[in-house]
Amino acid sequence: MKKEKIGLVLEGGGMRGLYTIGVLDSFIDQQIMTDYVIGVSAGACNGVSYVSQQHGRNYRVNTNYIEDKRYVSLSNFVKTKSLFGMDFLFDEIPHQLEIFDYDAFLASSCEFVTGVTDVITGKPVYFGKGHLNYDSTVLRASSSIPVFSPIVDYKGGKYLDGGTSDPIPVRKAIADGCDKVIVVLTRDRNYVKTPEKFRIIYKRLFKKYPEMIRLLDERHEIYNETLHYVTKLEREGRALVIAPSSPITISRFEKNKEKLKKLYQLGIQDAQATMNLIVEMVHGTASSYSK
Repeated sequence: MKKEKIGLVLEGGGMRGLYTIGVLDSFIDQQIMTDYVIGVSAGACNGVSYVSQQHGRNYRVNTNYIEDKRYVSLSNFVKTKSLFGMDFLFDEIPHQLEIFDYDAFLASSCEFVTGVTDVITGKPVYFGKGHLNYDSTVLRASSSIPVFSPIVDYKGGKYLDGGTSDPIPVRKAIADGCDKVIVVLTRDRNYVKTPEKFRIIYKRLFKKYPEMIRLLDERHEIYNETLHYVTKLEREGRALVIAPSSPITISRFEKNKEKLKKLYQLGIQDAQATMNLIVEMVHGTASSYSK
C-alpha cells in the first residue's frame, strides 16, 4: 500500500509567526518531518528552518534582533520604503549572524514551496526549493507586505507578500499531491478577517497595478473562504489544524520580547496538545507521546 503524502501548510502573519516557530520546534523535538511544506510570508521564513532542522534558529532571529533598528523600524521605512530591514533579514542574518544551513535544506527529501503574489496579475505564484539555492530572494518577496514594503523583482516578475493572494496555501498543497495536510494558523479558530484599512493609500500606491488593487479589496473574502475550505478538509479527515488556543492580540510588527516569548510557548503548548494526532497522521501509527 502506497504511503500517504503528508503536507504542512504555514500561514504568515509577521511576528505572529512566533506561534508557528513554537509548533515547528516541537515537531523537530519529536522528529516529525512531513513530506511537503508550503508557506507564505513569515510561514515560509519559518518553514525553511524546519526543513533544515535548525531548532531554535527562528526564535533567536525574532527575539535577539527585534530591538535592532535594522530589523523593524520607521527609520527603515524612511530609507528603504520597508518597515522591515529586508537586507538585514534576508542577507546579513542568514549569511552572517544566524547562519542558515542551505546544504541541509537542499539535501532534505522534504519538498518546499514558497508562495508569492504577482503584482501584475494579482494571482499567487509558487517557487520550489531550487529557487532557494543560496538565494533568499523569494522569501524576501513573500514577506514584502503591500504598502509597508517595496515590490521585489525576481526573474522578470514583480512580487509581493504571498499571504495576500493565497493566505493559507492549502489548495496548492492538495494540487501538489498531498493526501492529508497539517495546517498551522496564526489566528484563533474564531477569527474573521475584515476589509483592508488602507484603501486610500494602496489605491494610489498601486494605480499602475489595478489587479493588485482588486486583490487587496477582496483579500478578506479570500481569507475567510479559505478558512471554510480548511474546515471542510478537517471534517473529511484530510486536514489537522493547529491554531492558537487563545486569541493573538499582537500585531505583525510586535517588538515586545516577553509577548513574543509567550506566543512561542503557546505554539509549543498547542502542538504538544495535538501531538498524538500529528504522529498518527505523519507516521500512520498511534503515538505513545506524552508531555
